Amino acid sequence: MRIIAGKYRSRRLKGPEGLDLRPTGDRLKESLFNILTPLLNNAVFMDIFGGTGAIGIEALSRGARQVVFIESTVEVAG
Repeated sequence: MRIIAGKYRSRRLKGPEGLDLRPTGDRLKESLFNILTPLLNNAVFMDIFGGTGAIGIEALSRGARQVVFIESTVEVAG
């Protein structure tokens, strides 16, 4: 996973070991932020179901003032 644009561009992110993460692909992030970037300048952004936080960090990289990260991981014992 990596940040694709903005001031943190090209930085790599490592996810936690052992979790079943499904990272958001670069093409989807690019499409999402093509829509959102005009709204991000000095905005508060919420990264819900954050996982590694890649989407929220991408928003910070592109001009968001603050990001609220929300992640709830539920482990079920078998």
